[in-house]
Amino acid sequence: MVNPHAGEAELGVNGTAYALKLTLGSLASLEAVLEEGTLVDLVQRFEQGRFSARDVLALLAAGLQGGGHNLSREDLAAATIDGGPMQAARVAAELLVRSFAVPDQP
Repeated sequence: MVNPHAGEAELGVNGTAYALKLTLGSLASLEAVLEEGTLVDLVQRFEQGRFSARDVLALLAAGLQGGGHNLSREDLAAATIDGGPMQAARVAAELLVRSFAVPDQP
């Protein structure tokens, strides 16, 4: 079970549910593989609907890493994502929102 308040999102891969989370380490890894710009550029691409399959794959792989899972980017690329590519993109966007949203103040 994922905790959205902790920035987690859930992704089904080959019939198994994984909790994804972007940690500082996984964000650093994500920045290293981004071929265009920075994390801010990535967020803007998602906000504007200009993201690529490469962006989705890199983001989900970073989320798996941050969630403590040993599924590599290559494994993820070859896997069946429950719900297909559109679900993968939705989860990637959700992960970004949950990771960078400012918590509600009381």
